[in-house]
Amino acid sequence: MAQYDYLIVGAGLFGAVMARELTDSGKKCLVIDRRNHIGGNIYCENINGINVHRYGAHIFHTSNESVWEYVNRFVRFNRYTNSPVANYKGEIYNLPFNMNTFNKMWGVITPDEAKEVIERQREACRTENPSNLEEQAINLVGTDIYGKLVKGYTQKQWGRACTELPPFIIRRLPVRFTYDNNYFNDAYQGIPIGGYNVLIEGLLKGVEVMLDKDFLTEKEALSELADKVIYTGPIDGFYGYRYGALEYRSVRFETEELPIENYQGNAVVNYTDAETPYTRIIEHKHFEFGNQPTTVISKEYSAEWKPGDEPYYPVNDEKNAALYAKYAELAAGESKVIFGGRLGEYKYYDMDKVIESALEMAGKEQ
Repeated sequence: MAQYDYLIVGAGLFGAVMARELTDSGKKCLVIDRRNHIGGNIYCENINGINVHRYGAHIFHTSNESVWEYVNRFVRFNRYTNSPVANYKGEIYNLPFNMNTFNKMWGVITPDEAKEVIERQREACRTENPSNLEEQAINLVGTDIYGKLVKGYTQKQWGRACTELPPFIIRRLPVRFTYDNNYFNDAYQGIPIGGYNVLIEGLLKGVEVMLDKDFLTEKEALSELADKVIYTGPIDGFYGYRYGALEYRSVRFETEELPIENYQGNAVVNYTDAETPYTRIIEHKHFEFGNQPTTVISKEYSAEWKPGDEPYYPVNDEKNAALYAKYAELAAGESKVIFGGRLGEYKYYDMDKVIESALEMAGKEQ
């Protein structure tokens, strides 16, 4: 007989919320993860008092009040506001594109002046039916913003020229005609005080967790432990890549502690020129207003994903959409297994959307 009601594969945010909700409804859950820590990609590693986002920067933001109230049951959030800057060959610009950006770039002061420059550049180079990302981006924001703040960064992020990328990758670019550097428009925003581990630990309190346990290498035996399996790993991996591997972009991090208090003055600095090999530098202490005597930075390098790498961003083109549809059809026929989360659904999720999805799924199981 099964020992658990649910085996939850993956101790990331989706799996942790599912475990909390199902446990609170009286179900017995076992959470396993192939890594040696809980938290998935929001895991934080403490280095001399600095909570380092090991798998890249994560800023919590939402306009869903119920989700905000939910996470605040487990951890308090600080008042961090995401205000990244772009470094283009030593020139510093505010992101998202706003009046501070336009003033630095063209010396304009009023919104009408900025709109006039952008519209003049758009019309001079407009393409009626854009066939690639470059043409689409210029149609949206003109040549100066595209050349300095979009082109190089995007080419590094995707590993190919903008003229070789489909136009739908950039359906819109955020342009604000206000002096507001807040990247997100959401009502609620912040970083958990003490790091994301506090949130995950709260969600998993009282739940049995087993680490260093790879579900795919023991799938049959582990599945027999529970009546149902909630699987948050790669959906193509679950089926042994029967139809081939789904594509992702991956990220490689170079993290180092420096014997100085402040390296760049901001948590996130994007390097938008093509020559700088990394896409951005994260200075982790600024997420929590740290005053430690040293600092920790992470340089991020975008890379093609290959088996064995960590998959980060789904490549949402027509080919991969068709391939995912084949795996989704198999998943729909499963009576015992529920697929969820970023990898299980081959979908990029913001953290609040992960929680929304998990709460909805848990509600159906209760």
